[in-house]
Amino acid sequence: MTQDRQTSPSCDPSPSRAAVFWFTGIPGSGKTTVSSVVAEILRGQGRPVAVLDGDALRKGLNSDLGFAREDRRENVRRIGEVALLLASQGIVCLCAVIAPFREDRQRLRERLGSLFHEVFVSCPPEICAQRDPKGHYARANRGEIKQFTGISDAYEPPEQPELVLSTHLEDLAASVARTMAYMAGVTGA
Repeated sequence: MTQDRQTSPSCDPSPSRAAVFWFTGIPGSGKTTVSSVVAEILRGQGRPVAVLDGDALRKGLNSDLGFAREDRRENVRRIGEVALLLASQGIVCLCAVIAPFREDRQRLRERLGSLFHEVFVSCPPEICAQRDPKGHYARANRGEIKQFTGISDAYEPPEQPELVLSTHLEDLAASVARTMAYMAGVTGA
């Protein structure tokens, strides 16, 4: 007797537990930092969680892409597809990805449906530049990095995100607490 895949617990994600939280914001705003701490908390609770970090994915899965508009769109699309695959397996997926254009994030929203939750990590560029341990802002300001989001390339802030984290006005603990509170209503975390 074969087991029906649609009713198998390992193949049927609980919609109340799986979700994709898309942390968007300019470089240095705190996307990776917040999503990493949230992931640690969820793992401590025994929750299946994955962090998809834009910088890490650009070194591997998306290493063939540049920073032209179409490459950025494809970067976001690929990451969205991976997030959908993870969420369809019942995994909470935290995506720390700039995704600078509203149109691309809207496509994600349409593709992922109710799984998609946009988290805008808001911080002024001058504060992000002060935080930047890699020196990317200084290099971009000197013209050494072309198409740097927030300096020489556009970033379109979300118009109606599910959650806004103002990391220049609240500390990491507050941003994490507010994220966890929002997630509790979505995933039962």
